[in-house]
Amino acid sequence: MQGQVTSGTCSITQKAGVAASEGGLESVLKMREQFRKRRDLVYGLLKDIPGVNVNLPDGAFYFFPNVTSFFGKSYNGNIIKDADELSIFLLEEAHVATVGGDSFGDPKSIRISYAAAEDKLVEAMKRIKAALAKLS
Repeated sequence: MQGQVTSGTCSITQKAGVAASEGGLESVLKMREQFRKRRDLVYGLLKDIPGVNVNLPDGAFYFFPNVTSFFGKSYNGNIIKDADELSIFLLEEAHVATVGGDSFGDPKSIRISYAAAEDKLVEAMKRIKAALAKLS
């Protein structure tokens, strides 16, 4: 009995699955277009930041730019040794959360999500650009 109770999908999830499969794709297509618009916006803003080497993602909602050009640079006596330290710098200096790429298989990159409102994304990219410009 325990196996039937704990491993079965609850009735609410079952009803949600039926509604999703019968409801059509209009909302999904609309959201996909919004994410494409956000992707293109952030891509343009990241390309405008000197030292950031970015590729256009095909299916994810995050960017994974190579940031090795900032390794060895410093600000206020703190040397950026890797992507994790760059992420910490961006959090402390720009107040923008990114994640070092080591956890995702590429220690030369940081992960930047674009799953946010456009105005927040523009502000975040502005802050990132200003913070990175302080490194020497």
